[in-house]
Formats: sequence, structure tokens, C-alpha cells
Amino acid sequence: MKFYDISRELFGSAVYPGDPAPECERLMQVRNGDGCNLTYLKMCTHNGTHMDAPRHFLDEGRAVDELPLKQVMGPCSVVEFDGILDAEQACRIIAGKEKKVLWKGRVVFTEDAARVFAQAGMELTGVESLTVGPEDSPAGVHKTLLGAGMAILEGLYLSDVECGEYFLCAQPLKLGGCDGAPCRAVLIEGSDL
Repeated sequence: MKFYDISRELFGSAVYPGDPAPECERLMQVRNGDGCNLTYLKMCTHNGTHMDAPRHFLDEGRAVDELPLKQVMGPCSVVEFDGILDAEQACRIIAGKEKKVLWKGRVVFTEDAARVFAQAGMELTGVESLTVGPEDSPAGVHKTLLGAGMAILEGLYLSDVECGEYFLCAQPLKLGGCDGAPCRAVLIEGSDL
């Protein structure tokens, strides 16, 4: 088996415009005579590699702690696309793929493509960028995907991964009632899981 860490380091990651940047404060340090090292984190639920839960855009949507593990783990397809993805392209690319699809490249979903994913019963989609929709108006795409109960991974690092079939492990932190959470996303190649 081969493991691919497809997460970005939190403090070196780009931050979505308008979101607060993550911060850390060293509360205790062994080198300063403290008994242990202890760090305080202050961050947005959508910093770094993270998962959007339906609650991100839908008040009545499932919170991140309510996402079933089988939705964020399991067989996954990695595909590559650069540009604006329309419905026709979406249909062609996801045909025969798993219910979880990760996108290499700078892909931007249109609302029509999002509807294709929703109608296909996709459980999860993930992108390398900070949003699945157009940066200046991401709400429509998010509402379509999240309204269909999908989970969304954003801020992935897929440069070292070839297109193909993998096993995905992308459990978000169990933050009760929250709209999203950071996660350590991993792809496993050659797994019989």
C-alpha cells in the first residue's frame, strides 16, 4: 500500500478572502522551563484543508459532526480538470467513477455541473482550491452540492497524486454543531479496504 497525504500545512495555506487567518500562541514551552509544550490555536473552520458540511450554507443542514464516516471514507476517484466545468463535461468525467471524486487542477464548478453531481448521487467532492464555485459568487454551487447532502473537501494538495482509484480517509474534526472543520486527508493506493 502507498499513502498520500493530500492535506496542506495549516499555517502556510492560503486563506479565503475575508476569512481570518489561523493563529497559534505558545502557552508553555519546555525550553522556557515549563513542564511541557502547549499551544493555543485560533482559527476558522474553513482554514487549510477542510471539509464543508451542509450547514455551511444551509441552516438546517447537517453539521460536520453529523456526517457519517462512510461519507468521508471509502473508494474515491481522482480526476484532472483545469477551467470552468459545465454540465456536459461533468457528465462525461464522472461516468463510471466512484461516489467520491477529487479534482486535480484549478477547477471551478458551474451550478449546472453541481446539479449533475447532485443527480448522480455523489457523496463527496474535493478540490485543490479554496472553493468549489466561482470565487466571486460561490453560494449557488455550494447550496446545490450541500443541499444534496454532499460533503465538500477544499484546499487539497493533489500534485503528487496520479489520476486513478484510491481509498480516501478524510475525517473532519468532530466539532459539534459546526459548519465545517479542518481535516487530515489521506489517499491510499493499492488497498483492498
